[in-house]
Amino acid sequence: MTVTTTASADTTANGCAPADRVTKSLLGYGILAGPFYVTVSLAQALTRQGFDLTRHSWSLLSNGGLGWIQVTNFVLTGLMVIAGAVGMRRAMAGGAGARWVPRLVGVYGTALVAAGALRADPALGFPAGTPDGHGTVSWHGAGHLIAGGIGFLCVIAACFVYARRCAREERRGWAVYSRVTGTAFLVGFAGIASGSSAPALTLGFVAAVLVIWAWMSAVCTTLYRAVAAH
Repeated sequence: MTVTTTASADTTANGCAPADRVTKSLLGYGILAGPFYVTVSLAQALTRQGFDLTRHSWSLLSNGGLGWIQVTNFVLTGLMVIAGAVGMRRAMAGGAGARWVPRLVGVYGTALVAAGALRADPALGFPAGTPDGHGTVSWHGAGHLIAGGIGFLCVIAACFVYARRCAREERRGWAVYSRVTGTAFLVGFAGIASGSSAPALTLGFVAAVLVIWAWMSAVCTTLYRAVAAH
């Protein structure tokens, strides 16, 4: 009885139970992951010598004397996504996708950490002085590509699994939004995976990255509000 009374008092004083506060904190990382990654990447893309947004993928920023910034960006963003996935698992209690959406998002976060640890190879004249073209693929460059491919496919799958959950809950707007997001990111990924450095494909992938991060933040925000409303 004493334990119950104490827990009740703690909930009343702070507005939510301790477990809910942890869940909200974890979801908060999921909300912030995308804006953090995009801000750090764009800041470098617009200031680093020789980087061209119409030709170079953001992964190439891991090279050069300032490459550690993008490596750190990958790792920290990945850890935030993993935290967000744990928050999703805690918030999505039961129902379709309650297990697989967090798992797939968690793999995406893990892939981001791996993509930071496995640096992309210099290419297309970046960093400055690098020969034009893609050049030889190193073991860590291959690892970067594999990690990215796995992570991208998992977050695409997460979009469609979440869409199915929303459809069953008759949240049609969210179901459509999630399907469109997954499809858009799949198209953008397919374009960049073709190996072409055409400006339309490079910028298309940048747009797809913005779309998927917006979806991630939106889903975590929706779950955050649901937990806060308890």
